[in-house]
Amino acid sequence: MKSVIQRVTDASVSVDGVCVGEIEHGLLVYLGVEKGDSVEQLSWLCSKITKLRVFADEKGKMNLSLKDVGGSLLVISQFTLCADLHKGNRPSYNEAADPKDAEPLYEKALEIFDTLGFPVEKGIFGAHMSVTYTNDGPVTMALDA
Repeated sequence: MKSVIQRVTDASVSVDGVCVGEIEHGLLVYLGVEKGDSVEQLSWLCSKITKLRVFADEKGKMNLSLKDVGGSLLVISQFTLCADLHKGNRPSYNEAADPKDAEPLYEKALEIFDTLGFPVEKGIFGAHMSVTYTNDGPVTMALDA
């Protein structure tokens, strides 16, 4: 399981020109599910993301979590995070989970974030999406489980 996390001042996702998810201050999370990933890994990943101290405190140090700043999450399914780029020039997606296996884990991630008490917006699994955001910092981090 792979994720890319970006601290944003705003983020939105559109499908066919229609906004389907939008947040202000918070985290934009791209989530890639690989073959063999489990709910246990996902639970750890979601918990870790919400606890990351990536927001600035009064001294300008990254010392505050999503909860501390009252932030939201925009979670986007992103199978291309599972790409293997080592051989040739065309990405291989052999390690990406089959959509029938990945979608339930993506939906479970949304449920976990909600259960943890965070406002969660989402894209549409498997859709061609346009994501617009303002990266704050910029702060971009990768986290695998």
